[in-house]
Amino acid sequence: MNSQHPSSPDSEQQTTSRKRRGIGRIGWAILGTVFFGSLLAIGILPRLNQRSQLQAAVKEASTVPSVDVITPRRAAATTNLELPGSVVPLNQTTIYARSTGYLRRWYADIGDRVRAGQLLAEIDSPDIDQQVLQAKAESAQAQANILQSRASLAKSVSDLKQARANLLIARQSWERWQVLVKQGAVPQQDADTKYATYQANLASVEAAQNTVNSDSANVKAAQANAYASQANFQRNIVLQSYKKVTAPFAGVITARNVNTGVLISAGSGNSNTTSSNTGNSNTGNSSLYTIAAYDTLDVNVNVPQTSSGILQTGQTAQITVRELPQRVFTGKVVRTSNAIDPNTRTLLTQLEIQNSDGALRPGMYASVKFAINRTNAPFVIPDSTLVVNAKGTQVATVTKDQTVHYQKVAVGRDYGTEVEITSGLTGNESLIATPTVDQTEGLRVQPVAQTK
Repeated sequence: MNSQHPSSPDSEQQTTSRKRRGIGRIGWAILGTVFFGSLLAIGILPRLNQRSQLQAAVKEASTVPSVDVITPRRAAATTNLELPGSVVPLNQTTIYARSTGYLRRWYADIGDRVRAGQLLAEIDSPDIDQQVLQAKAESAQAQANILQSRASLAKSVSDLKQARANLLIARQSWERWQVLVKQGAVPQQDADTKYATYQANLASVEAAQNTVNSDSANVKAAQANAYASQANFQRNIVLQSYKKVTAPFAGVITARNVNTGVLISAGSGNSNTTSSNTGNSNTGNSSLYTIAAYDTLDVNVNVPQTSSGILQTGQTAQITVRELPQRVFTGKVVRTSNAIDPNTRTLLTQLEIQNSDGALRPGMYASVKFAINRTNAPFVIPDSTLVVNAKGTQVATVTKDQTVHYQKVAVGRDYGTEVEITSGLTGNESLIATPTVDQTEGLRVQPVAQTK
């Protein structure tokens, strides 16, 4: 028997109504959830997209390397060019003997100041003395020959006058006898005799004239011989004067190469040289002294080719030497070689400096400082910015789009840590302070201005 009661129609209707109300509430909840989810998606997704882009940008920025950059600066309009120099005497010479003999005595030693024409040494030359006596005798003999030749010429002239007088008488006699023959007073033979006498006197005149011409030539030859003898005598007198060795100009004796009793050979370049300072050797030597003028000195400077065009004759410079730190000398450019040495690429320049007190000495090392005015001063950059490779000398620049670009430049003076750039820069470039091999052409970089 079934114990359950059958449901009534009203109860079924209530149950159905409750189910419908439950389903409606769930639907509205689902719809609300979808609606609010859509609104949330619309607000969050753009933010998430921006965040991802920002993270990507940060990641990209972290991969771009940063470099220190500097700007080239303009060099000063006035600069100093300091170069090493060598002090040399304005006039220096080695004194040689012109007379052969033994050194009798010397009067000047190294370090002595001498004046022009001062006696330095005497040479005993008996051979020269005998040659002077012989030349004097020959000159006197030549003068006597002139007197004898002139006497012969005078006699010849007198004979010529006598012959001309005889010729005149003979001619007049012949002419008279010619008249007498025509008159028949004398025979023709007597007239022919007068004519022969006239012809003989004519020949005598010609002979006397020839004798006069010969004696005149003898006189001229005797005079020429006398001139030669006199010149030889004067030459030996001059050679004899070389026995006394004198200073050619005022200066300081820098070397004495002989001592008393040394055999002196006239000339130069003798192989038997002695000590240039002591003079203790007694071997033959024609070099006696070396003398240098100290009052005015020259300073030789080798100017680099890059600076040779800005130096001018008459320009002054400051000259210092290490041994005299408190003194500054003033020199003036007096001459240049006007040619660049192909081995050193320098221009030899000479400066003249007054040294009246003798503070400077030839052979000293000097420092020469030129003050140079430049109308278009170059740029100055650190030497660390230079890149030297097969393409030449370059600098690494950062362009406006922040990429690396290598610019070719020409280098001027080198100051050690800095160098001058004579061409290739405008002054507005951003130069990489220390370029590396990784910074290739076109590489994107982040420039950072270097603080000084």
